[in-house]
Amino acid sequence: MSLPSAEHLDAEPWYVYLLECKRGTYVGITNNVAKRYQAHLAGKGARYTRANPPQALLGAQPFADRVAASRAEYQLKQQTPTQKRHWAKQWPFYLAID
Repeated sequence: MSLPSAEHLDAEPWYVYLLECKRGTYVGITNNVAKRYQAHLAGKGARYTRANPPQALLGAQPFADRVAASRAEYQLKQQTPTQKRHWAKQWPFYLAID
C-alpha cells in the first residue's frame, strides 16, 4: 500500500497515527499526536479506545493538511491489522512525539 506523501508540509501538519489497543489497532488523525494520545490514554478519545485502551503508539505520518490526512486515514483503515503495523514501522517514532 502506498499512502500519499507528506510533501510541502505547512507549519502545522496533520498526522495519521496508529495505536496498538487491547483488542486490535486504531487509526486516527490529529494535528497534535502527543495530546491526542494522552486523551486516548485518559479514556477521553474515541469510543473504540475507551472500550479497548491503547497499549502503544505505533507510529505517525505527517501530511500537509487535514484533507490529505483524512484521505490517508481512510486508505489505512481499509488495510488489515498486519498491513497497518507494517505501515507504522516505516515511519520514525519521533514524528509522533515532537
